[in-house]
Amino acid sequence: MAERSFGARLTAAMSDRGPLCVGIDPHPALLEAWGLPRDVRGLERFALTATEALAGSVAVLKPQSAFFEAYGAAGIAVLERVLATAREAGALVLLDVKRGDIGSTMAAYTAAYLSDDAPLAVDAITVSPYLGFGSLEPALRQAHHTGRGVFVLARTSNPEGHTVQRARGADGTTVAQSIVDSVARCNQGVEPLGDVGIVVGATVEPEELRLHGMNGPVLAPGLGAQGATAEDLRRVFGAGVRAVLPSSSRDILRHGPAAGALRSAAQAVRDSLVSILSQTSSL
Repeated sequence: MAERSFGARLTAAMSDRGPLCVGIDPHPALLEAWGLPRDVRGLERFALTATEALAGSVAVLKPQSAFFEAYGAAGIAVLERVLATAREAGALVLLDVKRGDIGSTMAAYTAAYLSDDAPLAVDAITVSPYLGFGSLEPALRQAHHTGRGVFVLARTSNPEGHTVQRARGADGTTVAQSIVDSVARCNQGVEPLGDVGIVVGATVEPEELRLHGMNGPVLAPGLGAQGATAEDLRRVFGAGVRAVLPSSSRDILRHGPAAGALRSAAQAVRDSLVSILSQTSSL
């Protein structure tokens, strides 16, 4: 069990290292761009090079599990090495797995990632609430017990998600807002920040969600390659941007394979975020 809650550790990491999450996404196109083969050897070289270059200075690393799972058991073994390398260098690890199921199946997913003795144990995971927010209870309970975090998909930027996420219930509340409200109830009274976060695309319209009182971190993917900028974060999240963890993947990873170039790219993004978000925080 972690000595401090995930919310406390994330707050400290963002203060010490800056508000940036970098995705470790071994997409086949990126492997080719780095001159690596599209096999498990290329996967290992790519993932470990990026992790070793960034884990000592970035607050959060976010491996995308699917790109490792695609290589079977050998790919999962590489993922285990990535997690260990990141932890040793002091980065928090948010595993992007988007798990969402019911009953014993969700409990098994929870044991795989949020238990202290699990080979794939990480600081936090992404989960999907679209089988009902109550289906996440095993993950929420286990994360609280072990001092880990959960990021719940709320309002994603992909067009296919609009139909479900913007649908309204009988009371007029959108599905996305109902998820935010459920997360807020989980985080009531927790200091300095709750352990249950949400995922909100950095390109959504600012009027879509009410985040005041949510009291948890907001993972905001879409920075860089998907078109979002630091200015967009201020526009979308306003004063609440202090709890936002912007995420960038391809826009930083494309600078590899040189470790120094990867670190410089991450530093440039982080400096831009600090400059813009500090202005917002002073409003």
